[in-house]
Amino acid sequence: MKERRALLDIAVAAADAAGAIIRDRARDAGEIAWHLKSHSDFVTEVDTAAEHAIRDVILSRRPEAVVIGEELSPDAVPHGVTFVVDPLDGTTNFVHRFPVYAVSIAVAVDGVVEAAVVLDVPRGDRYTAARGGGAHRNGEPISVSRIDDPSKALIGTGFPFKHLVYVEEYQRQFAAVVRTTSGIRRAGAAALDLASVANGWFEAFWELSLAPWDIAAGVLLIREAGGVVTNLEGGDVSGLTHGGLVAGSPLMHEWLLNTIRTA
Repeated sequence: MKERRALLDIAVAAADAAGAIIRDRARDAGEIAWHLKSHSDFVTEVDTAAEHAIRDVILSRRPEAVVIGEELSPDAVPHGVTFVVDPLDGTTNFVHRFPVYAVSIAVAVDGVVEAAVVLDVPRGDRYTAARGGGAHRNGEPISVSRIDDPSKALIGTGFPFKHLVYVEEYQRQFAAVVRTTSGIRRAGAAALDLASVANGWFEAFWELSLAPWDIAAGVLLIREAGGVVTNLEGGDVSGLTHGGLVAGSPLMHEWLLNTIRTA
């Protein structure tokens, strides 16, 4: 646990460094140039500056570490101590000045995520977890929701805006979920969606295609908050691979998984 805490401290320092850059540039976010990476997927100079800041903090303290970052090193291969980084989750929100975006950093050792931080930059909330040590928001313990009635549940989701091949499948799932819940929310930053499950704001969450930097930190947060995370078939998710994801409190995860599979 001591080593996990040390790794978490590095991740928090790196997230804070990135957060300071993002917060400073948020004042003129509407004037920042943004460039298309792929369909509906954008990057700005703020993303890359934030990732450089994260790398500087990490490598100054753990020079042997691998950094897998969405913008600068997405194809790096995890081994040993590996930091999985999204320097600005919710770039499209950021450039539109919609206040839902975050920094997400997870730390894996030999393929197992040991520590995680998600920094909600506009709100100033910091979500942290160390494996075996619980999940926290601003230093206070958090846990998944106790609501177990789907008709009272609020479900988070992400649209397949980058992968249009999934649109019809997703529409069937959406229809099945919306008919039996109190509501569905899509804010556009998966790291914060997963943090919202860990914090008990969402009873569950699903999305059809996500990258490791989207989910690695959030997966640990949810599990440490008492929740369940699997792939779309109900199998294990390490947080270090690409693919779909279903997360929630134990009962709501089971219900949501069955609902979307049936749809």
